[in-house]
Amino acid sequence: MCLAVPGKVIGIKGNTATLDYGSEKREADCSLMPCKIGEYVIVSNRMVIDKVDEKEAVASLKMYADATKKK
Repeated sequence: MCLAVPGKVIGIKGNTATLDYGSEKREADCSLMPCKIGEYVIVSNRMVIDKVDEKEAVASLKMYADATKKK
């Protein structure tokens, strides 16, 4: 099973998107799924493979944060 965490596009240079995951920033190729700054995307093998609605992305990130909180 794979858990895909949405990342927010914060920069684009050519076909490379810079994504913000909150605790870290990563880069992914967006040539297969063009994206814009501000959008949330899912990445697999450093390739953007899907876009996620902002409302769904925020809800997903909240659930992930709640699940990983130390008790």
